[in-house]
Order: sequence, then C-alpha cells, then structure tokens
Amino acid sequence: MIRKQNNSNRGARVASKVQTLVAEILRDNFSDDKLLSGISLVGAEAHGGLQFVKLFYYSRSEDIKAVQKRLNDETKTIRYELAARMNQKYVPDIRFEYDDTLDKAARIDEILDNLKISD
Repeated sequence: MIRKQNNSNRGARVASKVQTLVAEILRDNFSDDKLLSGISLVGAEAHGGLQFVKLFYYSRSEDIKAVQKRLNDETKTIRYELAARMNQKYVPDIRFEYDDTLDKAARIDEILDNLKISD
C-alpha cells in the first residue's frame, strides 16, 4: 500500500505567501496611513490546520496599542484584498501580533553598554 506523503511544509509555505501578499497590500493600499505605513512584517505562522495565519509585525511607532487597533480595524479589508490576490479556494483568517524582539535586543545592548567591567 502506497501512502500519500504528508507535506509538513505546506503551512510554512502558505504563511510565507500570506506574509508577502499582506506586506504588498499594506504598501499599496495604506502608504498614506501614518500608523500602518511604518509597519514591517517580520514573520508568519500558520495555525489551526491553515485556518488562520498569525502575522508578526514591527512598528517604528511608539504607540503600539494604536497600531494594533488600526490593524484589527483593517483586517477585514486586508483579508478581502488578500483573497483577490491569492490563487486558493480558501483564504485563511489573519491575525496580527506585535514582535518585540528588536526592542528586547536594543534593551540588552543598552544594558551591556552600561556594564562596567572591572579588572
């Protein structure tokens, strides 16, 4: 009996495709928006059997709560545009989550710079 090989990379491929397309949508449709124009998508994960994709973003804005609220408000519009650009029967839901890795790295660098090394 021949078993069909399970392609475990499908989730990663779909997540990567969604990340690329949403970045293009943000660039094309929201370049005049102060909050959304400063967003960089830095990663994506597919969840729930590809039912939704979590998109990780970094923003230069200091008001992350306002950025998150704006993204949540525009998610339906972004997903509609995503459906028009994807060649798939089913388009996953998208969720945005702030990625504070760069903030943490900057804080660690600051702490290390302030350490005094004794002889």
